[in-house]
Amino acid sequence: MNALAQMSALAERIAADPAPGETIPPEPILAESRLPAPTFAERMRRVAQVAALHADAVDRDGRFPAEAVAALRAERLLGIQIPEALGGEGADMSRMAEVCFSLGQACAATGMVFAMHQIKVASLVTHGAESPWHRALMQRVAERQLLVASATTEGGIGGDLRNSLCAVEAEGDVFAFRKDATVISYGAHADVILATGRRHPEAASSDQVLVALTSDQFTLERTSRWDTLGMRGTCSDGFVLAARDVPVAQILPKPFAEIAAQSMLAASHLLWSSVWFGIASHALDRARTFVQAEARRRPGTVPPGALRLAEATSSLQAMKGTIQGGLRHYEEAQGSPAALGSIGFAIALNNVKTTASTMAVSIVQVALGIVGIAGYKNGTPFSLGRALRDVLSAPLMISNDRIHSNTANLLLVQKGGGTFLGA
Repeated sequence: MNALAQMSALAERIAADPAPGETIPPEPILAESRLPAPTFAERMRRVAQVAALHADAVDRDGRFPAEAVAALRAERLLGIQIPEALGGEGADMSRMAEVCFSLGQACAATGMVFAMHQIKVASLVTHGAESPWHRALMQRVAERQLLVASATTEGGIGGDLRNSLCAVEAEGDVFAFRKDATVISYGAHADVILATGRRHPEAASSDQVLVALTSDQFTLERTSRWDTLGMRGTCSDGFVLAARDVPVAQILPKPFAEIAAQSMLAASHLLWSSVWFGIASHALDRARTFVQAEARRRPGTVPPGALRLAEATSSLQAMKGTIQGGLRHYEEAQGSPAALGSIGFAIALNNVKTTASTMAVSIVQVALGIVGIAGYKNGTPFSLGRALRDVLSAPLMISNDRIHSNTANLLLVQKGGGTFLGA
């Protein structure tokens, strides 16, 4: 019985003028109220199904994965990291990594959009809790499932997020802001953009703050199109980002140097790596299905790709262990700004990123070698072109060469010691 029929039946019973003392047993208005709430795994699976259904079109057309993001909103997964007190679910990094892995298997662009959104939300959660304005913003993210984007790259400095040319120009209680952002992933679809800039026009390039801008406050003038080999659905166009008369309360209270070290570093490396792990797992699943089909076709023989499949499976397990180790390291450091900002922690998380990104590319390439021409061709059950093109972005975001250089500088000042399992 649907809700309308139930309400009609209940109205008829009430109108029947029951005898004195007679009670009418209550009936539920909505039968759905008796159904158990969907589990996290069910919510995640439903979004992944939608993402997979549209993944080829998103890649082919270089378009935003609107259907999958709508599904993320419908399942209320965009706000899972927000604390429960502010309307979210208080999900930890491991839970978000699960979503990134699942989406990476289905549609890498959707997985990357979700990862980048949660990286910025991590900055709000970690560094905005003491600010009434940012607490209110977190409530809105959870309630309305707002999509949050990042503007850290800039013309003239490239991908060096720890330096800015643009600056916050404050006058009284408001400020103006203008940034030539060479990349703002899904910027045209974002509800909120967190942007870096110098604290004031006379500040050093490294003296940065992070400002939160809502879509009714900023304008975007597109300066370049995102036409790339892979990860096409992230729609990482270039824009001039401009805003005026923004309340200074929207500047996060902590210096960006602390935000980058204590939340962005770990969240970026762990969630991106989880997306790449999903891509590698998807590719190896197709290779395994191919080898199994070959074995059934020729009973009693070992297919030529079986040995390479075993080796790649071992590499995939090693990649998983690297990411899980990074997640444990992060969880152990939670609540300790000193640990999160330590040299050892930075080196450990840098190594997660460089290791996972390198292994992901290698695993997908091996999978393609196992499947052969059936994987090279588009439109077959074993096609791996999209997976290969997407995963090739892994060593470039942020460049492994840049990360290795940063790690080398950290090693020059790191003191000895540590434990067998620690950094």
